[in-house]
Amino acid sequence: MIKFSLVLALIVAANSCSTVVSNPNTNSIPAMSFYDFKVNTLDGKTFDFASLKGKKVLVVNTASECGYTPQYKGLQELQDKYKDKLVVVGFPCNDFGGQEPGSAGDIKAFCEKNYGVTFPMMEKVAVKGANTHPIYQWLTDPAKNGWNSEKPNWNFCKYLISEDGKLLNFFGSAVKPLSEEITAKL
Repeated sequence: MIKFSLVLALIVAANSCSTVVSNPNTNSIPAMSFYDFKVNTLDGKTFDFASLKGKKVLVVNTASECGYTPQYKGLQELQDKYKDKLVVVGFPCNDFGGQEPGSAGDIKAFCEKNYGVTFPMMEKVAVKGANTHPIYQWLTDPAKNGWNSEKPNWNFCKYLISEDGKLLNFFGSAVKPLSEEITAKL
C-alpha cells in the first residue's frame, strides 16, 4: 500500500509539473516589488535584487539529487544566451524528497563542477510550509505579487519576473529552460 501511495504521489506531481501560468492582468500593481528583496548567496553575502532592475529574472528552486537536476545545464545555457536581458537565480531547496541535503559549499561545488553554473545561487531555502522564505511567500501569494498563487510542487519550478519587478509567469518543473514557453517570454 505504501508503494502504491508513493507511485500515485509521483504521478500526480509529474502531471502538475508541466504547468504554465501567466499573469492575466499585466496592469496589476503588487504590494511589493521583487526588487525590494535582499537575500544571502551560497557564499553568505547579501544579494540585493534591486541590482537586477532592467532585466528579466528567472527564479528557480533547485536540487542536486533530482530527476530534473540536468536542467542546470539548460539554465546556464539560457543565462549565457540571454545575458543582456535575463538573469537566472537559483534557490537550492530540500523540501521535495530531501533532494538537496548538502551544505552551501557542497551545492556550490556540485553546480560549478557538473554544470559550470555561473548564475547567482542563493542560500538554501524552504519554498513551502511554515518556514517558507519571504521571496517564495511573495512569489506564491496574490496579495503580495498581484495575481499568482501557484506554489512549487517539486524542484525546478520557475518564476519569471519583469524588468520592473512584477511577476509575469509560473512554469512547472517539466518546462525546460530553453523551451519556447520560456524563451518566447524573453
